[in-house]
Amino acid sequence: MIRTLHRYCIAFTVVALSACSVTPRQDGGESQAGASTTATLASWNDTKAKRSIVDFVTLVTTPESKDFIPRADRIAVFDNDGTLWPEQPAPFQLVFALQRVKTVAARHPEWKRQEPFRSILKGNPGTVAASGDAGSMRILAAAHAGMTGEQFAALVHEWFDSANDPRFNRPYTDLAYQPMLELLAYLRANGFKTYLATGGDVEFVREAAQRMVGIPPEQVIGSTVKYRYSQTNGAISLTRLAQVDMLADGAAKPLAIDRVIGRRPVIAFGNADGDTPMLEWTSAGDGPRLAALVHHTDAQREYQYDRASKSGKLGKGLDEAGAKGWLVVDMKDDWKTVFKPANAATSAAAGAPAR
Repeated sequence: MIRTLHRYCIAFTVVALSACSVTPRQDGGESQAGASTTATLASWNDTKAKRSIVDFVTLVTTPESKDFIPRADRIAVFDNDGTLWPEQPAPFQLVFALQRVKTVAARHPEWKRQEPFRSILKGNPGTVAASGDAGSMRILAAAHAGMTGEQFAALVHEWFDSANDPRFNRPYTDLAYQPMLELLAYLRANGFKTYLATGGDVEFVREAAQRMVGIPPEQVIGSTVKYRYSQTNGAISLTRLAQVDMLADGAAKPLAIDRVIGRRPVIAFGNADGDTPMLEWTSAGDGPRLAALVHHTDAQREYQYDRASKSGKLGKGLDEAGAKGWLVVDMKDDWKTVFKPANAATSAAAGAPAR
C-alpha cells in the first residue's frame, strides 16, 4: 500500500519533503534552498493537487533521495486540447479544418456529394465534431493535399495570427491555461524535458505549441498525414497527400511517444479517455510516477464536462484515476485563474520567442 501511494505521489504520502525543495543552479545541477520553487505555481490554490506535484518533483530531483531521477530520464508529456488549452466548443484544429473546407470548396465540386464535406458545406458539421481527432485529421488531409510542409505551416501560422475564440473574444493563442504554463516552467526549471503528445495533426500543433506553451517543434508528437517525395527538373519537394498516415490517439499515443522519445515518461498529463493509455503506460514504469488528469469543472471561467461530452469525454479516466491513484486536477477548485490576463503577451508567458 505504501508503495502505491509513493509511486503516484498522492498528497497524503508518508514521505515528508517540504524541507528539501529543489531549485536549479546556473550550472544545471540541483541545490537545496528551501521551498522557493513552490512560489512559481502562483495560479494554483494550495490544495492536494499542487502539493502532490511539488512533493513529487522534490522527491525525484533531490540527489539524496533514493528515488532520485537523473536529468536524462526526467521526461514529462502533456496532451494539448483540454490539457494545455480549451477544446470546447470545438478543438482549434477542427475550427481551422472546417473553415478551410469552405475556403477551398470551389476547387472540389465533388465535395457537394461526398460526406462529411456535404454536411460541412451545408453548415452541419456535427458528425465530424463527434468523430474527434480522427474526423478532423481526415478533413485536414483532404483540404491541404498538394501543399508542401512549409506552405501548410505558413497557412496555419497565418490563421493563428488572426483567429479569435468567439466566447472569450481573444486570439486562440492567448488561451493557454495559466496554471499549466506555470507547471511547464516549474518542471523545466527542475530539469524536466517537456513534450506535447497530441491526437491532432503534428504540423498544425507545432505552429501553436512554441508560441502558446513554449514547447519547440521537435518536442511535439502527434498524428501525421502521408507525404510524397518528388523531383522535377532538379527541384526536390515533399507534398502532403489526402491520406492520414498515423492517428496518435488512444492506444496509439504511447506508441508514438515511445517511437519519438525512446524513453518512458515519468510524468503524464491528460484530460480525456483518449489519454488514459498514455497515463497507464507512464504509471506502469518502475519507480515513482505522476499521472494526472485535468477535470473540467468550471462552467463560469471555462467549461464543465466529462462523462457525457462528445468532445473530450472523461469517464473511464475518472474511474481509473480513483482505482489507480492518479491525480485529478479540479479546474474550479485547484486553479486560482484559468487564463493569463488579457494584456499579457503570449510569448512572454510561455517563455518562448514570437515567430
